[in-house]
Amino acid sequence: MAHLLGAESVSVTFATRTVLDGVSLGIEDGDRIGMVGRNGDGKSTLMRLLAQRATPDEGRVTRRRDVSVGYLDQTDVLDGDLSVGEAIVGDQADHEWASNPEIRDVMGGLVAEVDWHAKVSSLSGGQKRRVALAKLLIGDDDVIMLDEPTNHLDVEGVAWLARHLAERWRPTDGGLLVVTHDRWFLDEICTRTWEVHDGVIDGFDGGYAAYVLARAERDRMDSVVEGKRQQLVKKELAWLRRGAPARTAKPKFRIEAANALIADVPEPRDSLALSKMAMARQGKDVLDLENVSLALGEKTLFDGITLRLAPGQRLGLVGVNGSGKTTLLRMLNGDVTPDAGRLKKGKTVQTAVLSQEVKELNELEHLRVTEVIEQEKRVFSVGGREVSASQLVEQLGFTNQRQWTMVKDLSGGERRRLQLLRLLVGEPNVLMLDEPTNDLDTDTLAAIEDVLDGWPGTLVVVSHDRYLLERVTDSQMALLGDGKLRDLPRGVDQYLELRRAAETGAGASPLNSDDAQSSAGTPSGYSSEETRQAKKDLTRIERQLGKAATQVEKIQHQMNDGASGDVDFDKMAALNKKLQAVQAEQQDLELQWLAAAEVLGK
Repeated sequence: MAHLLGAESVSVTFATRTVLDGVSLGIEDGDRIGMVGRNGDGKSTLMRLLAQRATPDEGRVTRRRDVSVGYLDQTDVLDGDLSVGEAIVGDQADHEWASNPEIRDVMGGLVAEVDWHAKVSSLSGGQKRRVALAKLLIGDDDVIMLDEPTNHLDVEGVAWLARHLAERWRPTDGGLLVVTHDRWFLDEICTRTWEVHDGVIDGFDGGYAAYVLARAERDRMDSVVEGKRQQLVKKELAWLRRGAPARTAKPKFRIEAANALIADVPEPRDSLALSKMAMARQGKDVLDLENVSLALGEKTLFDGITLRLAPGQRLGLVGVNGSGKTTLLRMLNGDVTPDAGRLKKGKTVQTAVLSQEVKELNELEHLRVTEVIEQEKRVFSVGGREVSASQLVEQLGFTNQRQWTMVKDLSGGERRRLQLLRLLVGEPNVLMLDEPTNDLDTDTLAAIEDVLDGWPGTLVVVSHDRYLLERVTDSQMALLGDGKLRDLPRGVDQYLELRRAAETGAGASPLNSDDAQSSAGTPSGYSSEETRQAKKDLTRIERQLGKAATQVEKIQHQMNDGASGDVDFDKMAALNKKLQAVQAEQQDLELQWLAAAEVLGK
């Protein structure tokens, strides 16, 4: 493969913090690379360097002479005085660009619903993002670099962009570098993954799923090595601390060796574990929208829709932009009153909404991170023990230094993390999340998914991130812009099929939720009720399989530890019996998984 561009011994330092430390890497023809890492670890900085939009403190960026690079920044770089058409195609006449099928595909995929003659300055943030992306993609660049391209795109737009990038070049041509929190998107288009952390770049083959598996194996190996080193540290510390009189006679080289071991203990990476908070008791009645209608101006958002949330239900909402997803959440929260119909709320229901803009923190910008949580409580009960506000925010990834940062100085991802924790400590039993993945890195998303897995309340999630939806919700519904709320027994795939059918004119007349359930067939021929139950079973079984795998690994570690030194055969026999029981449970769960997967046609 031919070399396109790269970096040689690149270093970048901001104030006293080194973001990139002697990094060397390259992009070759055919590379499709996704960058992951924590917020602030240098992903966007590295991309700007490779695009030659910034200069490193040390080292250099090289580029083959004939290589052209297209770069999409996170910030708005469009001229607000231009019309949409001028911003995308310049002064080209309509017949010039319209005769190119590739350009027409980009226009149809990204800006079909944007007014061609509107001023860029009058567009919403999402529309500006689509225009900037369209302007980039109609070009003929050898390398494309995209910084959070899926922000402001709906599920359909993300699917279109993935298809376009997959088909844009031959497999051995072109280069793609993308920073995104959308794990499905990474898996769909990337053949390599770069993890940016602690000033270095680790490379992995494959997309996000392959990267997670490879990183888990790397961390497992590291933990084995670290475990042995820690045992040596403990022995040396114990040796050093044996009685003051004896210590003066210790050989100097032993003291120096022990101190070297202690000094070499690496700093832990930020803990991103979210605490499982208590919640208010939930009765059998939660939230019901009954025959609700709402119009905004001349547009009908909802036309006689009914939605009933059950205790512990986990619902995902998808839909086209402007179809009313955020408004539906606000209506469930009681912030918007319908024109017709009613909201019925259970007596014990306590709701909390994580909004897109996190504006709730604006009035707290003069406070520090810890002070925001202390306003709610000073001491919290987590997992049966009491922790302080400072300890709680540290578990959310705010280091000792960041805990004293003013809210106004936090990044978008940090604000979202802080607001989510603030909502959880309020102990709600209905949690509604509006585009929760915006501005969050993949490690934080995994941590949030982990806490949502064990959260027993009712959950409603609006998101374009299909990985998150399929991970934390058991059922999905769609708003297609026709005023109706439609059930999706087959999830996001069914939503995309409905949208494609609507675009080609093959779609049936709008259906309400009940009609959609009865009319939606499944490849396996099972009823919609059986399909829904199988989907819930599959999610439950996969969680149980994950826990069983963790148990097996833990028991095997215990058996390995017990096999060294003096062997306690009774203990080993008990461990072996326990291992066989867990493995038998695994096999039973796998059979259950296969049965549920057969219903879903997997």
